[in-house]
Amino acid sequence: MSSISVGVLGATGLVGQSFILLLSSHPFFRLTTLGASPASAGLAYSKAVENKWKQSTCIPSSVQAIKLHECKPEHFSSCQIVFSGLDADVAGDIESAFRATNIAVFSNAKNHRRDPSVPLLVPLVNPHHLSILPHQQSLHTPPLQKGFIVTNANCSTTALVVPLSALQSRFGPIDQVIVTTMQAISGAGYPGVSAIDILDNVVPYISGEEEKMEWETLKILGGISADGKSFDNHSSHPIKVSASCNRVPVHTGHIMTASVKFSKRPPPSIDEVLKAFDEYVPPYLPQSHPSFASSDFSKIIPTAPPKAIHIHTTPNRPQPLLDRHLDKGASVSVGRVRECGVLDVKFVVLGNNVAIGAATSSVINAEIALARGYI
Repeated sequence: MSSISVGVLGATGLVGQSFILLLSSHPFFRLTTLGASPASAGLAYSKAVENKWKQSTCIPSSVQAIKLHECKPEHFSSCQIVFSGLDADVAGDIESAFRATNIAVFSNAKNHRRDPSVPLLVPLVNPHHLSILPHQQSLHTPPLQKGFIVTNANCSTTALVVPLSALQSRFGPIDQVIVTTMQAISGAGYPGVSAIDILDNVVPYISGEEEKMEWETLKILGGISADGKSFDNHSSHPIKVSASCNRVPVHTGHIMTASVKFSKRPPPSIDEVLKAFDEYVPPYLPQSHPSFASSDFSKIIPTAPPKAIHIHTTPNRPQPLLDRHLDKGASVSVGRVRECGVLDVKFVVLGNNVAIGAATSSVINAEIALARGYI
């Protein structure tokens, strides 16, 4: 596949750094342009982040000398794609400006997630929602030929909806979900939660997080209209989601406990649920696409994990420290699958919040969009 020029907005932040690591060695996305605040414009990337680099590996040599630009479309004219790691307080207008200049935007920010024409994409769950992009482009005057915005979901929602999608696709509608999260401090960005607040402590509140989980789940697991112009937000079988979100003193990896009630009566057995998790295949490519061998998948969607859900059978797994880096953080882990005394089934979910919960999702989304002809 020929190389495609891409850029990163908010390149000096934590999410931007994750994009840098993923894209610097990508087989066909060629990282050429980096954007940051006006204060960093003109600096070489290595100089701008010399006191801010928070990754466990060194700054890639291919990126160190790239000069930073302000996040303005004119500086990214050579890019077909930009990945946005911008903070929500500035992301909305900037991302819209890039879309208007016919650049495809894959965003980690929350600003456009509620937009009725913007896909809220978890690549392991709902890539078919990309089919709304022609409608999104048609809403502009004149209609856009190449520009669009795709957002990824909240990091905790992303981990939750993968096993829920496996259950829904096998057993039909889900009625109720009760989820309690224990979310890592890296999810708060940098500098994030102060040490005096989180050490030896659990903070039982994360602003806006519970609401995001409760409505994002409906948009992601719902369908899209036959005319490709709207999301149904699961209106035909509304899912009641109750989320309780907590910040815990773990660096990376959001872990959560979930209980689920099915519409199906009697509900599936635990063995059936385990089989559904184990056999879940993410719908990366359209149904009309011919089958590919696993080696072909790795060429077309190289960042995607070979398996979406890893099942842990030992009673004390998954754990963030032990399991967050499976498949480079691109998959989710599920364990302690058992009957629920109140609903039907309960289990533990672990997702890497800085990988599949952030930059990794955006990169896979872009790979899928390319494979489906939207880029």
